[in-house]
Amino acid sequence: MSKTTALRERFARVAESVATPLVPRDYLDLLVPLGNPEQLRGRIEAIHPETKDAVTLEIRPGRGWQPHVPGQYIRIGVDVDGVRLWRAYSLTSGPRTDGRVCVTVKAIEDGVVSNHLVRNARPGTVIQLDQATGDFTLPERQPRKVLFVTAGSGITPVMGMLRNHELDDVVLVHAAPSKHDVIFGGELRLLAKAGRLTLVENHDDKHGFLTAQRLVELVPDLVDRETWACGPIGLLDVIEHLYADKGIEDQLHTERFRPVVIVAGDGGTVTFDKTGTSTEVDGGTTLLAAGEDAGVLMPSGCRMGVCFGCVLPLKEGAVRDLRNGAITTAVEGDNVKIQTCISTAAGPCHLDI
Repeated sequence: MSKTTALRERFARVAESVATPLVPRDYLDLLVPLGNPEQLRGRIEAIHPETKDAVTLEIRPGRGWQPHVPGQYIRIGVDVDGVRLWRAYSLTSGPRTDGRVCVTVKAIEDGVVSNHLVRNARPGTVIQLDQATGDFTLPERQPRKVLFVTAGSGITPVMGMLRNHELDDVVLVHAAPSKHDVIFGGELRLLAKAGRLTLVENHDDKHGFLTAQRLVELVPDLVDRETWACGPIGLLDVIEHLYADKGIEDQLHTERFRPVVIVAGDGGTVTFDKTGTSTEVDGGTTLLAAGEDAGVLMPSGCRMGVCFGCVLPLKEGAVRDLRNGAITTAVEGDNVKIQTCISTAAGPCHLDI
């Protein structure tokens, strides 16, 4: 080890002892919150109202962000009343020259995160991010005839596609409670006026709820079109039954909204999915220690939350950060990354190991 390296390591140890319980990396995160590639964050740069209960957030992702494909979604982590909550939102923008990405959030009844983002978010707010994912996207070889069926905020992934693909023959059937509740209504109508798409709006207050029979009437050549549908579960169930009855279910691609109900507690059952091991953990034992005590080979490093050598995906459940009490939640498929050496169970949870 060179003298320079030894001095650097000695300085780091002294600095960390002075900074306890924070370490230099923590202060760097405070000063440059988007600069840590091991913990992806984003900063809200602008907020644009869409309807009375929906806004578009322009977000600048931090270092480590990877390009996305229109139609994919990202998970956003926000702290609400001391609890870190994660929700998935579709990207409504394609690759931009300014490096920003957009998500459009609609406040839903009893939706803690959606209401927080719509009512309380401000430019400059730093949020947690995950990389874009999802296969609700157009193929490289685009179909000759396309049908989009959306309802409510189900328009958001489709808007990302419409803004970034030139489609030859596309029909969009969109359902909303009223004309004023159509997210991106003005832009969609301009696209239709320009001949970019055939827009059919179904307003509940005027036309009633969108049914299978009405969809067939609105799109007579439905069986000839590759279809992407996104919206509430009830609507997608109707569409899936319709396509199955017609024997064209292979032409249908769906993106479902998922209800999220996770109640945090103190301790719980931790399941290490790949090994099939489960163990009961109290609210003071780290997930790293619990896994090792249960005989699971756990990745680790500094064991104090600095090196990120212990990071694992939280597949489902809730965990608490022992340093500050912040709770992180995940639903099936989220795979939110957590540090096991400084986290404990805040209810039943599943780790991907």
